[in-house]
Amino acid sequence: MTRSLFARNPSVLIFLSCLALFTLGVTALSEAMGTGMVSTSFVKTLGKTLCLCLIALAMDLVWGYTGILSLGHFAFFGLGGYMIGMWLMYERTRDIIVSSMANNEIPPTQQEVIDAIGNQIFGVVGSSDFPLIWAFSHSLTLQLILVVAVPGLLALIFGWLAFRSRVTGVYLSILTQAMTLALALYLFQNDSGLRGNNGLSGLQNVPGLDDVPQATVSLWFLWASALALGLGYLFAAWVVSGKFGSVLRGIRDDEARVRFLGYSVEGYKLFIFTVTAIIAGIAGALYYPQAGIINPAEIAPIASIYLAVWVAIGGRGRLYGAVIGAAFVSLVSTWFTGGQVPSVPLGFYTVDWVDWWQVVLGLSFVLVTLFAPKGIGGLFDYFTGRTPPDRHGQDLGPGAGSLQEQEADT
Repeated sequence: MTRSLFARNPSVLIFLSCLALFTLGVTALSEAMGTGMVSTSFVKTLGKTLCLCLIALAMDLVWGYTGILSLGHFAFFGLGGYMIGMWLMYERTRDIIVSSMANNEIPPTQQEVIDAIGNQIFGVVGSSDFPLIWAFSHSLTLQLILVVAVPGLLALIFGWLAFRSRVTGVYLSILTQAMTLALALYLFQNDSGLRGNNGLSGLQNVPGLDDVPQATVSLWFLWASALALGLGYLFAAWVVSGKFGSVLRGIRDDEARVRFLGYSVEGYKLFIFTVTAIIAGIAGALYYPQAGIINPAEIAPIASIYLAVWVAIGGRGRLYGAVIGAAFVSLVSTWFTGGQVPSVPLGFYTVDWVDWWQVVLGLSFVLVTLFAPKGIGGLFDYFTGRTPPDRHGQDLGPGAGSLQEQEADT
């Protein structure tokens, strides 16, 4: 099985090797290892970038291979962050409360501790009671299960309703965007149970690791992010390399024909939509402890649009293209918005890249769409001499329209 996978998709071994070398290199140059050539803040940036590469991989599976332009996958990413964030914030607050009450003449009861935690967490929104969704916030195991279950269940319900109605194309994209907007607007409310616009903060302070330097914790998260990305890439390659992947590409290219051949198109779509939502949730659970804070703005529809831009720039329909696109845009964005790029004085106007970076990103997306639809990943095809199979319009199916040269090249 493993040999067959590597034989069908040689990029898997190359990608995993590059990822391992990258992780070892950053580890050796990090402050935690004593060299200090790579700062702790940049290690966090690299760790977050690997998480963004993982959700871009999920987006490529659902869009690049299946043809579903989802504008809601960042909602699943944010939900994964909220699920792990609840445990991080609860346990961190609990440690602070217990430490502050340790010197009381009368030891506090368990209920007093819980009330104090609730007041500390929810006092900012004028409440002190734990909402029902925080019922398992005291348990890391249960919250980790929710990291997978909540995005997966939401995707399963939404996908079942949408796909069984055979909503496709731009209408499906609008529905996913509406779902994301509705979720974001709900989370902005103070009575949502997740502190409204304040979100969850202090997530970088992992309970039980107070004596561990941030440089070491950041490195651990980098390793976890790299491991998740490697396993995600391996899984994605396994999915697209076999018969299942061929059906997915068939759905992308001609859904009606695949249905005519007897395949359950809705079942394939629902499976890939749900699985990629779970992958996005895992990526979010690794991202936000490194970012330190999550709020509803992270789930806004614009974030999912950015995700589609990353995949398009990297080259959709290529797993390594999605990873390259996300890494490239994330690091370049950090460079531009971090004030490291000097402003350009034009006499009548000064171009400040912090303000103009999004314009550059939008123009890049337009240019790639018009002139380089294969994205950055297409450059690898050019230099390696990889070209689509030249079938010269051979019969690809029972319909008369199957004798089309352009269809043979897709």
